[in-house]
Amino acid sequence: MQRESITIPKSACTLGFAGMIPFIATAAINLMPGAPLHELSQYALLGYGAVILSFLGGIRWGLAMLTTDAGNLFGPLFVSIVPATLGWLALLLPSSMGLMLLALGFAAMLIADLRLSTAPPWFKSLRRPLSVGAIVSLILGLLA
Repeated sequence: MQRESITIPKSACTLGFAGMIPFIATAAINLMPGAPLHELSQYALLGYGAVILSFLGGIRWGLAMLTTDAGNLFGPLFVSIVPATLGWLALLLPSSMGLMLLALGFAAMLIADLRLSTAPPWFKSLRRPLSVGAIVSLILGLLA
C-alpha cells in the first residue's frame, strides 16, 4: 500500500518553523557560558516552552469544539487544558525540573497528537519535527 503524500500548507510550515527560532536560540545561548544574555537564556527557554505547550493545548480545545458534540466535550476539553497546566507548573519549579517537565509534556503531546483523528492530515507531519526540535532544545537547555 502506497502512502499518500501530505502537503503542509506553506503558511503553517513557515510559521511553525519560525516558531522554532526562540527554542534554538535560547538553547544555544544557554550552552555558551559568558555569552550575552546567558543568565536570562534558561528562563527564556522555560517561558517560551510553557507558552508553546499551552498553545498546543489551545489547538486541541479548538478541534474539540469543532468536532465533538456538546454531550461528549468534557473529556477532550479536559485533555486540552493539561498542557497549559503543565506549562504553568514548569514555571513554578526550579528551572532544571521545569525544563524536564516541559520536555516530557511536549513528548506526551506529540504522542497524543499523532493519535488525534480530528486534525487535518498535514498536522501530524508538521508536529513531528517541531516537537522533536522543541524537546531537543529543552534537553540541551537542561544539560547546560
